[in-house]
Amino acid sequence: SNKLFAEISILSFFFFYLIIQMDLLRLLILLPLFFLQIRAEDSGSIVFIDGPKHQFLRIPSSDGLAETSSMSLTDVGASISVLLGFNPPSSLSEDSSAKLNEVLSPNPFNRPRAVLMLEVGGMEGDQQLLMDHLANSQVGSTIRRKVLFGSGKAEIQLSGQDEISVIALDEASECDAVCMDKQLRELASWLGGSYVSSSEELLDGELTANLASGRSLNLHMSKKADREFILSIVSLIRNIRRAMEMHEGLSQSMNNPAELMIGSFSGLKALQEKYGHEDVSQQGVELFLATLTKLFDLLQDAYQGQIVGVVYFNVKPNVEFGSISNVNLASRPSPRWLGEAVNSSASTIIEEIVLVRRTLAVITGIILLLSTFLGIYFLLNMPLTRDTLLYSNVKLD
Repeated sequence: SNKLFAEISILSFFFFYLIIQMDLLRLLILLPLFFLQIRAEDSGSIVFIDGPKHQFLRIPSSDGLAETSSMSLTDVGASISVLLGFNPPSSLSEDSSAKLNEVLSPNPFNRPRAVLMLEVGGMEGDQQLLMDHLANSQVGSTIRRKVLFGSGKAEIQLSGQDEISVIALDEASECDAVCMDKQLRELASWLGGSYVSSSEELLDGELTANLASGRSLNLHMSKKADREFILSIVSLIRNIRRAMEMHEGLSQSMNNPAELMIGSFSGLKALQEKYGHEDVSQQGVELFLATLTKLFDLLQDAYQGQIVGVVYFNVKPNVEFGSISNVNLASRPSPRWLGEAVNSSASTIIEEIVLVRRTLAVITGIILLLSTFLGIYFLLNMPLTRDTLLYSNVKLD
């Protein structure tokens, strides 16, 4: 009985050991999938906005594909390059090309050559609100995609500085307090609200904006988060209007370059860090969306519909804000094929020129001698007929 008990104990131990090993193996198999799921959940989102006049994007499908499809930052950079009228990177994979084909119009001659790319932070749970807001506005089709983070950036490959105009939307204002106070009053009037100074000091008032939902948002310039949000909106409006003025000048030039407006908006992030998910943050999102829609309408009028908006939502906290894109300007090769090297000496250049000329002269002389000998040979060996005699007389003459 003791021997039987020992055998049963050994078998039981071996059986439990196998179970533990199988669980460990299963755990090792499931761990990569788990980390991939974490990475997929820790992703951003991007929205392509088309105008109502021209169709530069695909018509979004109604089968939910837009909610499940994803793009990498490389795909985002390649799509912007194509929208600007440039070729995508040669290293683009077939899978990435298929993803671009799902978003962009298949006609290669139908490109807007003007793109507004804006990175927005602080809208982790409000991205669907943007889609609903755009659906109720006067813009054209909108396409939403998830963006999976990687180690790289959205590389926007452009060629030729004379063929592209890059306009930064993050330039700080050089206005003094009086100028900024004037811009705040213009902003309040533009949004259908009011700006009232609470004291004789400038930049210490209260901005009231009426929202589309019927509510009103009150922001105080004395509060740091409110002031950062208001100044971010003022800066965005001012820089986009500056871009429209530059476009008016570029449209009259002979080059007519493509235009890329690129920047970031951190005002919502400041509100979220201060108020969390309270009503102030939600109303700030609503005010920003209304401002963005009105600005895109102004751009549509200024560019006559030849522009596409790209709004990227940065929701990954450990990614530096405003650093997901990188614009690369590649110079075109010189059209001079036989141009001399700058570091070559004068004697070397002269020797190369003499060698080329002598080679061409020798080859030309050989061709002339061969053609002369062949002509004489065929002329002397012609059959003596009336036609050949007539032909030979003509040739001799």
